[in-house]
Amino acid sequence: MEFNYVARTKQGEMQTGIVEAPSHLGAVEALQSKGLILLDLRTGSSGGSFLAENLKIFQRVKTKEMVAFSRQLATLVSAQVPILTSLQTLALQSENEYLKSIIMEVSSDVEGGAVLSKALSRHSKVFSNFFVNMVKAGEASGGMESSLNYLADYLEKQQDLNSKIRSALTYPAFIVGAFFVIAVLMMVLVVPKLIGFVKESGQDLPWMTKIVMWLSEFLVNWWWLLLLFLLGVIFYFFYALKQSTAARQQWDTIKLRLPLFGKQIFQKICVTRIADNLSTLIQGGLSIMQALQVTGEVVGNSVYQKIIEEAKDDVRAGNTLSSSFAKHKEIPGMVTQMIATGEQTGSMDIILKKLGQFYNKEIDATVGTISQLIEPIMILLIGGAVAVLVSAILMPIYNIANTM
Repeated sequence: MEFNYVARTKQGEMQTGIVEAPSHLGAVEALQSKGLILLDLRTGSSGGSFLAENLKIFQRVKTKEMVAFSRQLATLVSAQVPILTSLQTLALQSENEYLKSIIMEVSSDVEGGAVLSKALSRHSKVFSNFFVNMVKAGEASGGMESSLNYLADYLEKQQDLNSKIRSALTYPAFIVGAFFVIAVLMMVLVVPKLIGFVKESGQDLPWMTKIVMWLSEFLVNWWWLLLLFLLGVIFYFFYALKQSTAARQQWDTIKLRLPLFGKQIFQKICVTRIADNLSTLIQGGLSIMQALQVTGEVVGNSVYQKIIEEAKDDVRAGNTLSSSFAKHKEIPGMVTQMIATGEQTGSMDIILKKLGQFYNKEIDATVGTISQLIEPIMILLIGGAVAVLVSAILMPIYNIANTM
């Protein structure tokens, strides 16, 4: 059989080509025997298209695939299968070609003498700092199986949490977007014709009609300005928030102050992540300083990241974590009290785990409540907007009809 491959030498040079072997595993062994670090391997004869497909920009690994990888690797490790063999087995089973190439490169690094955590850290796009540190903790404590199972459980909880966020925000976002599109189409296509008829009557127009006329004329004549504004918003969210620390901090602060969603959802999500991460990392054998360092990087909000950085400095100076958190209004009082209890009893990991479970339930209840409230609120708001628009058009027409 012929296999197309992408590999790199130990000097970092990329190589592509075709290798003949009786099986996929045989091709892997043949290439590794030449000292090549395998990036991807598959059957076929079109090397050029194979390389082009491998270099796609939007390659990514889904959370459920990372959960499966962690769970399967933990199972193989518990069965005392060597790490190198386990990685090669998982690479062959993976249906995601991008993840397969990453695992194969990790296995090549491990075969070259690197520890697993070090090999994983070279692929930060796939394996987060949290993931790498949990594996490192497992290596240090000899509990790799437990660490990998912790990771799988954690990733499953994060996936569930993200789905809750999407379910809470998708419906109102869709309704608002649909209303905006319909309103713009009416202002551009329908209102100008009706306004032309009203103007010909020469009557004094109500203030609502004048506002609608102004908006309609603005959209017809200055639509490009609205387009530039929308492009600016898109740029802000997809570029500035990733590149600018100040923009990211500003947006994270705004999210926490949003009515209905700020304290009820976004704050609870951040607190849940802090509790879950710290609990998992401490149970995995990391010190409180290491756990805070990793948690700050994965909490997902710059406001809370700053709070954790200050807490890390306070703990380094000899203060307690609870006293540091107590200085910030973004941390609920119950959290600081529970952490203080954990510090006094030496059961910090258990207390944090219970906090994470409690706030997960709180988020479930809040999302359910908000989902029930959003529909009538959106109906009232959109109904009111439609009523204003229709009355602004129909009132002058009704007045014209009365004068006839």
